[in-house]
Amino acid sequence: MTDTLPYAEVIGDPIAHSKSPLIHNFWLDCLSIEAEYRKTHVTSEGLAAYFLERRADPDWLGCNVTIPHKIAVMDYTDDPGGVRERIGAMNTIASETGGPLIGTNTDAGGFLQPLLRDKWKGESAVIVGAGGAARAILFALTSLGVPDITVMVRDPAKGQALLDRAKVKGRVIGMADALPAADLLVNTSSLGMVGQPVLDLDLRPLRRDATVYDIVYAPLETGLLKAAREQGLKALDGLEMLIGQAALAFDIFFDAQAPRERDDELRALLLAV
Repeated sequence: MTDTLPYAEVIGDPIAHSKSPLIHNFWLDCLSIEAEYRKTHVTSEGLAAYFLERRADPDWLGCNVTIPHKIAVMDYTDDPGGVRERIGAMNTIASETGGPLIGTNTDAGGFLQPLLRDKWKGESAVIVGAGGAARAILFALTSLGVPDITVMVRDPAKGQALLDRAKVKGRVIGMADALPAADLLVNTSSLGMVGQPVLDLDLRPLRRDATVYDIVYAPLETGLLKAAREQGLKALDGLEMLIGQAALAFDIFFDAQAPRERDDELRALLLAV
């Protein structure tokens, strides 16, 4: 690949762990599209300079956004789809050279894909964390009509703020509190990620047919998912959401449908790295 190819990228801090380039470049190769997808380390202090530089680059198609920028990037983007109001976080930004930065969120749709595939019809869910991913996942669960939402956080004020901005009547519990008898547990935090503290929860209060969904994908088999499988619960790993949201972003960046019929091959590639 040359430096003159059109490109998109993922930005974050940290970013070395990101598997997004493997996913997008696999699809680009499958479809013989002359473009590339990169990863770029961008700090919170460097966001403004990053967008100023990229807007002037005729080859730049846009970026995905990961921890910790999903809320901060809204200060730099136009929002024709009302994502600020509906979700309150953005993970996908696209632009034409010199034009406005258009922000959207593919996390919500990517998160829902495996639940819809599995015909999940639970009535209660616990969300661990209150950051940008939690905002998208809370939006996704309320769009499914899940009536009973619990937010588990270190800081109760942040958990309540998450519910309040989404106008959701839920409850907030601390990290040391017992889990309720929920149908779904979702870890939206960085706990369990490589280099981060583990997420050690007693899963026994969950319903016997509950699903445990961890959006962390480095490592893919987190301690939380291992504990879920040992208890006989349904476990969904971070690649489910990662691939799902990436497919939606791929269409935005490259104006092509991701070849999802090759998901098994893609997962094998990701697991081999």
